[in-house]
Amino acid sequence: MFCELFNIRKQKGGHAMTTNKMPANIELGEVKLKVSNLERSLQYYQEVLGFGVLRQEGMIAELGAPGGPALLVLEEIADAVIVPPNRTTGLYHYAVLLPTRRDLGIALRRMIELGIEIGQADHGVSEALYISDPDHNGIEIYRDRPRSEWQYEANGDVHMVTEPIDWRGLLHEAGDHEWKGIPSGTKIGHVHLHVHDLNAAHKFYCEQLGFDLMVDGGRFMGALFVAAGGYHHHLGLNVWAGRGAPRPPENGTGLAYYTIGFPDEASRQTVIDRLREHDISVEDRDGTSFVHDPSGNWIRLVVTQ
Repeated sequence: MFCELFNIRKQKGGHAMTTNKMPANIELGEVKLKVSNLERSLQYYQEVLGFGVLRQEGMIAELGAPGGPALLVLEEIADAVIVPPNRTTGLYHYAVLLPTRRDLGIALRRMIELGIEIGQADHGVSEALYISDPDHNGIEIYRDRPRSEWQYEANGDVHMVTEPIDWRGLLHEAGDHEWKGIPSGTKIGHVHLHVHDLNAAHKFYCEQLGFDLMVDGGRFMGALFVAAGGYHHHLGLNVWAGRGAPRPPENGTGLAYYTIGFPDEASRQTVIDRLREHDISVEDRDGTSFVHDPSGNWIRLVVTQ
């Protein structure tokens, strides 16, 4: 969450766009978290957010909406250390994008009924709720307004704000519709990361991976927002844990990896080749490619099925 007014650059806006671009139609995929108690985390994610357990093997569980792909993978770590929030690089929050405003209203009503502590913000382009799981992993649950409703500045920027959400309107939208858990069509909309240095993050995510810089808030808010295809942001990158923040311990809870899904193998391989041209190591793990950013945040590179 953040409490500033800022502008997001469109493809034609004021920031210079990346020459070697990320495909416009990438999607974020599953987020894997290291947790201290799998049973406790499964209870939370099923009861509060309504995730279904798609598959479980030992201390690893895959969660998602009925009939959909895994959105979240949880793994219990032996001798886990619960990492305090905002102390290290890693996850700030991952964001669950719901299909409709009614879905967000139903989720809000559910969390109120359970007495969950909720943060909130209307960003103009979206409405968002913020919560944390038992291991302090941040979660945003949001819905996007249609792009036709986004407002633009005279220079072509998308105008985005942080204002109170319309609680009554969301709950009215929910009406008496039954809560049935995470609805079909739910996605991972974006991921927000703690990094140790914004310049290094910009170089990696924009110049090397190929995302467009959509918000340059480095000076006034200590954060950058990057995306492909003109989206408001696929990734947030902040130094709110401190410039030069340390990496979490190997057995620390938090982010194991997040996933970028490419539309085809050719576009995925183009990005991998570009990373290697910059002497960035891309690892192969059981046929899947992984790379980490300069702050140690791991990224899984796959073709969207």
